Amino acid sequence: MSESVELVNVTPAAEKIIKKLRKKYGPLIFHQSGGCCDGSSPMCFQKEDFFINETDVFLGEIVDCNFYMARDQFEYWKHTHLTVDIVEGRGSSFSLEIPLGLRFIVKSRLLSKSELDSLKEQMPEYY
Repeated sequence: MSESVELVNVTPAAEKIIKKLRKKYGPLIFHQSGGCCDGSSPMCFQKEDFFINETDVFLGEIVDCNFYMARDQFEYWKHTHLTVDIVEGRGSSFSLEIPLGLRFIVKSRLLSKSELDSLKEQMPEYY
């Protein structure tokens, strides 16, 4: 069996903000949207405020928070690894970091051939 591939991770700066938000709001969830509001920014919500369904793909966990992406968006991004970061500036979404004058962003890189091969075993329904 091949090595497990991580599709999403987080920078130390973003991790610090996620921990701050979790302390204030409790369990959180991330969703990478496909266009509305802040385009394709990762959005952070209280876990009970966002409902996941069969149109969402689970990418992994960051700082004990599940991270999902809309299935149609995933079709475009499934060849990439995402790193969640934080920057100054207000986005135009309902994400929990916005009142702090910050917003989450993603940085991406293409997955290697060996990572893609591993994902075919890990997530055969998508690769």
